[in-house]
Amino acid sequence: MRKQLDLELISLTKRYGSTVAVDAISYHFKVGTYACLLGPSGCGKSSTLRMIAGHETVSDGSVTLGARDISHLPPAKRGTAMMFQNYALFPHLNVRDNVAFSLKMQGKDQAERHKRAHEMLELVDMVNLADRLPAQLSGGQQQRAALARALITKPDVLLLDEPLSALDPFLRIRMRAELKKLQRELGITFIHVTHGQDEALALADEIVVMNNAIIEQAGATRAVFDAPKTAFVARFLGSHNVIAMPEGTLAVRSDALHIKQAEGAKLPGTITNIEYQGTHVALTATIPGEQEVTAILSDKEFFENPKNLGEAIGLDWEAEAAHALAG
Repeated sequence: MRKQLDLELISLTKRYGSTVAVDAISYHFKVGTYACLLGPSGCGKSSTLRMIAGHETVSDGSVTLGARDISHLPPAKRGTAMMFQNYALFPHLNVRDNVAFSLKMQGKDQAERHKRAHEMLELVDMVNLADRLPAQLSGGQQQRAALARALITKPDVLLLDEPLSALDPFLRIRMRAELKKLQRELGITFIHVTHGQDEALALADEIVVMNNAIIEQAGATRAVFDAPKTAFVARFLGSHNVIAMPEGTLAVRSDALHIKQAEGAKLPGTITNIEYQGTHVALTATIPGEQEVTAILSDKEFFENPKNLGEAIGLDWEAEAAHALAG
């Protein structure tokens, strides 16, 4: 069994003409971690993934795997494998031959190709579909076939470019569980690009939040979720309200806001939206400065003391539920 290697980005930069898509980012991915690059469209996360894979040239900086600079190696020589957003399966090849295609390019004989393909298809529970063409597969089955094809090269790092975006919501949740299970079984590093914070929180050991070509914040998933450092991260993760107070800008978790009488509360507010979401109710209010905040209440808490649109309320929170933001 070969030694697994850490992946590191060192001042990694991507320019398209005068446009800087990725601006000198640095990050160290530990071996065997499931990491998500998270951010809005155009933030640089896909360009970063493609530079790691070798599908985009590096303008400046480097990508290292172990002690080896892989920045300018062809994709097949890097020790990485990439699963594309559209799965990119060859329509004229059956599942077995799709999975084994990279081994054919390496000159492996048919017996070895089929043996290795069978092992990969067992891993993703697709052996019984080996003779089907991609058009005869469901979206989830196509994803599994694409995963098996990426993994057959035994990469140190698997790169996933929004792999769940084409799936319906129910299948997406099921495939999240399968991806996490597979990553734990293999023990290799997964780096997964997404713009969905729910997806990142469900999957990732580490989150790298990108915005405007830089890393806004990165670290252990729970640490980033519990303590966003900037207003952008607080808003993008969707878990915190950003509130401008006289003493400075604060992030306050939505589930930590309490609704009470206006008198004596930290902030007065006026209810502008009430959204029932099954297990909880999201109540949005406007506060001084035309700011909007959202409180997450349990359905029991809300319906024991229901509120109405336009009603004046007070908003309060415990001191430990808020922390100051850098910007």
